[in-house]
Amino acid sequence: MKKKNNAILNERDLKGEILSAIRDENRTVPLKEILEDYHYKDVSGILDELSEPELCRLFTELGAKDTADILSYLDNADEYLSPLTPEISAAIIESMDADDATEALERMDEEIRRRILSLIKDNEAKTEIDLIRSYGSDEFGSRMSTEFICFKRDASVKEAMRILISDAPENDNIYTLFTVNSDGSFYGAISLRDLIAAREGESLEDIICTAFPYVYDNDIISENIQRVRGYLEDLIPVLSGKDKSILGVITSADITDMIDEERGDDYAKLAALSEEEEENESLFRSIKKRAPWLIILLFLGLTVSSVVGLFEDVVNELPLIVAFQSLILGMAGNVGTQSLAVTVRILGGEQTHSAKKYFKAVAKETRIALLNGAVLGGVSFITVASYLLFLGGYPAAFALSVSGCVGAAMCISMAISGFTGASIPICLHLLGTDPAIASGPLITTVNDLAAVISYYGLAWLLLLRI
Repeated sequence: MKKKNNAILNERDLKGEILSAIRDENRTVPLKEILEDYHYKDVSGILDELSEPELCRLFTELGAKDTADILSYLDNADEYLSPLTPEISAAIIESMDADDATEALERMDEEIRRRILSLIKDNEAKTEIDLIRSYGSDEFGSRMSTEFICFKRDASVKEAMRILISDAPENDNIYTLFTVNSDGSFYGAISLRDLIAAREGESLEDIICTAFPYVYDNDIISENIQRVRGYLEDLIPVLSGKDKSILGVITSADITDMIDEERGDDYAKLAALSEEEEENESLFRSIKKRAPWLIILLFLGLTVSSVVGLFEDVVNELPLIVAFQSLILGMAGNVGTQSLAVTVRILGGEQTHSAKKYFKAVAKETRIALLNGAVLGGVSFITVASYLLFLGGYPAAFALSVSGCVGAAMCISMAISGFTGASIPICLHLLGTDPAIASGPLITTVNDLAAVISYYGLAWLLLLRI
C-alpha cells in the first residue's frame, strides 16, 4: 500500500475515511485499490471497529499478502484470524514474515495452530516458522526475521548489485547487506548506501565492515539487549551457534520492542510481580503471579510489627510518638525506592563489572539520602516542634525533645534506606540474580524495619533513658 502526502495527516480523519470506504456498498472502485492510498498501520487501527462479516469481506477483497502486511502491525493478529476458515488463515500466515507468523500462531489454541500449520503449502515458509518456534521465548532466535540479503565475500560489486535487485522486491530488510565466507559463515556487513556508491570495478572487500556486531541464536535477550542496542544498527545478524551461518536478523524495531518488554518485566518486578501481567490475563494467573511476593511481604510486615512490640514500654510512656511513625516510615520507603530505581537502571545499562563502580553507586546514593535526610529532618524538627508548642500546648522541653527525635530518626532512616536501596540490587546482581527482583515493596518493608528501630530506639534513648 502506498503513502500519499496529498494532505497533512493530522488534518485528516484517516480512521473515518477507511471505515467509510470499507462500509460503502455503492463504491465503483475496488476496495483494494482505494486502500492503496493508506498506510498498513492506519488500516490495522480500524480492525477492532469492524464486525466479523466486515472483517472477512475486507480480508477476502485485499488478499492474503496485503492482509498479512496489515496484521504485522498488531500484537493480537490471532484474534482476527480466528473467525476465518483454516484455509484462509493458513494462506495469510504463509504470507507473513516468519517471526510475525510465529507470534500469531503461538497465541492460538493448540488444535487450531496444528490445523493451520498442516495447511501451509510453502515448505520454505513452514521451515522458517518451525525454526523460530524451536527457540525459547527468551532467546534471540525466537525474535528473528528470516528476511535478509547476503552474498559471498568474493562477489564483485556488479554481482552484489544483481543479487540485491533480484531479492529486494521480496525483502523488506535491504538497508544492511551481509557477506559470508565460502563455508557459509558470517564475514561482515555492507550498508546499502556504500554498495550503491561503489564503482563497478571496485573491490567489495573495501566496503565490507568485518567488525559488525552480531548475536547468536541461543543468546539470552535480557543479557545482551543493552549491548546490541548501543550499536544503533538497522539490522543485527543472528548467527548459528554451531557454524556461525546467518539464520536471521533482528531489526531496530525488534530491539525497541524487546527493550520495552524488558522494562515492563523490570517494572513488574519492582511492583513485586514475578513477571509483567497481561491486560486480558485470567484471574487465577494474576493471583498466582502476585500471591508469592505478597506472602513474603506479609511475614516481613509481621517482623516489623514484632519489632514495634519490643518497644511497648516506649509507646505506653509516650503514646504521642506513634502519631509520627507513618511520617518516618513513608519517607524512608520513598528514598529506598528512588535509590533502587536508579541502581537497577545502572546495572541494566552497564557493559563491564567493576567493584569500584558498585562502591561509587552505593556511596553516592547513601550520601544523597543522608543530605536529603538532614534537610528534611531539619524541616520536620521545626514543623513538629511548632505543632506541639502552638497547637498541642505541650511544654517547650517536651515538644523540642519529641521533634528532635523525629528529625534525627528521619535523617538516620533515610540514610539507611539510601544505602539498602542501592546495595541490595547490587548484591543480587553479584549473586547472579535479576536485580529488579529487589522489588519496591521488598525494599520498602526492609526500610520500614530500619526506620522503626531507628525511631523507637532514639525515642527510648533520648526521651526515656536521658
